[in-house]
Amino acid sequence: MAKPNKNEFIERRADELWQRTGRDPEQKQDCWDKAVHEYEAGTSEAERGPVKPDPTVGDESSLDK
Repeated sequence: MAKPNKNEFIERRADELWQRTGRDPEQKQDCWDKAVHEYEAGTSEAERGPVKPDPTVGDESSLDK
């Protein structure tokens, strides 16, 4: 089974975690950070590469999704 793309994994996992909070806007960044941590815990440093910040955090239009 192929390992999911880093960005796909983080985006999917962060959304799963955020949904569990009831999509609380105050928890969105924490969920993103936890997803990044989970990804990094399962990969080597060479596989990780740089992690970009969640592009939707702080974007008011993303709160309605």
